Amino acid sequence: MRIFNDMSIGTLAKRTRCSVATIRYYEQIGLLPEATRRSGGHRVYRSADLSRVIFIRRCRDFGFPIEQVKELVGLAATPQQNCITVRDIAQRRLNEVQSKLKELRALQRSLAQFVEGCTAQCAGGPASNCVIMTDLAGPKQKSCCG
Repeated sequence: MRIFNDMSIGTLAKRTRCSVATIRYYEQIGLLPEATRRSGGHRVYRSADLSRVIFIRRCRDFGFPIEQVKELVGLAATPQQNCITVRDIAQRRLNEVQSKLKELRALQRSLAQFVEGCTAQCAGGPASNCVIMTDLAGPKQKSCCG
C-alpha cells in the first residue's frame, strides 16, 4: 500500500470517499484523533488517519452504529484484546440485520397481497374504491410490519 503523508482534509476525503464534513464529525466525536495543523491552521493527516477513516467507513457500510464503531476502533487500538469481543459486536449487528430482514419479508408479503387483491378485485376502477386504499385506511393488521 502506498503511504500518504501530510494530506489535506480534502485529499483524505477524496481517498476515503467521505465528505469533509464527515471527517470533521469523526474528529469531533473522537473516532478520529484531532489532526495536527499547519501554521496557517489547515489540518494535516497521515497514512494512519487514512487507514482509520477507511476502517470507520467500512464499519458504517456494514451498518454498525457509531457507538459500535467506537468500540471497534478502540479494540483495533488494543491488539492484546481478545477477538471474541469483536465477534460479539458483529453478532449483535447480524441479529439486528436478521430482525430487519424478517420485518422486510412481512412487508413484502403484505404489499404483494395488496397488489394481488387490487388486480383480482378492482384494477381499472376508481382509485377511491381500490382495495389497497380500503386496507390502508383500516386498522393495522397483525401480519405486516411488526
